Amino acid sequence: MPELPEVEALREFLTGHAVGRRVTRATPVAFHVLKTYDPPLSAVEGGTVTAVARHGKFLDLAVEPPGAAPDGPLHLVVHLARAGWLRWQDELPTAPPKPGKGPLALRVALGDPPGPGFDLTEAGTQKRLAVHCVRDPAEVPGVARLGPDPLDPSFTAAAFTALLAGEHRQIKGVLRDQGVLAGVGNAYSDEILHAARMSPFKLADKLTAAETAGLYDALTGTLREAVERSRGVAAGRLKSEKRSGLRVHGRAGEPCRVCGDTIREVSYRDSALQYCPTCQTGGKPLADRRLSRLLK
Repeated sequence: MPELPEVEALREFLTGHAVGRRVTRATPVAFHVLKTYDPPLSAVEGGTVTAVARHGKFLDLAVEPPGAAPDGPLHLVVHLARAGWLRWQDELPTAPPKPGKGPLALRVALGDPPGPGFDLTEAGTQKRLAVHCVRDPAEVPGVARLGPDPLDPSFTAAAFTALLAGEHRQIKGVLRDQGVLAGVGNAYSDEILHAARMSPFKLADKLTAAETAGLYDALTGTLREAVERSRGVAAGRLKSEKRSGLRVHGRAGEPCRVCGDTIREVSYRDSALQYCPTCQTGGKPLADRRLSRLLK
């Protein structure tokens, strides 16, 4: 799943490639992708992309409609979900896309000059990619419920401490909860906890002051490092760039890059976490079942 660093890199990429261009065509290909109907998606056609923003894992393309727009720009808000992606093309096919069983979900063609644009694609059978055409990004429920952005200058160590104070649950789940903290998903929560040398099962409201300070540094440092690593990388290469920078996530069975111990995994119904026993749990493996405690 694209998380904060990759979505931020896509935002920067689109800012350089789409801002100032006219939307000549916006074509939904998969029936499930469009989540709104008023205003219709066709309302952005003929408009100009004026800015690209990020809200957690959401991309937000501001499009100024043609003619007078007293209500301001429309917003094309995209959530790529688990298996979605944005694929930029300097030359889009001239023939309109045909609905089918392929990964293509939506195509946006841009002008000035004509030719470029991007496709939104989604692999797999679980179709969760979502596109909203709205007048205000806050109309999107997922955006409205977002917690603070960990890379916002106002997100201080004190703000993080206050955020954790009422969370009597495992820190892994807290970091992934978009209503608590915007933009961190399964992969980067593993990476953050490894950098903080902290068990994913530790209770958030039981952290000491020193542990909280260390986790804050790991959170902001890991995300900033990933953003810098992704900066300037072409959209098509961002996925492989993300994988190459991960130290524990997706590396079960491999040696830890820090201590050499074998990276372990805890599997759930639809996801898994990875961790290093030596770095994070005092050498003790975690039981591979939901709501587990350390094995004794």
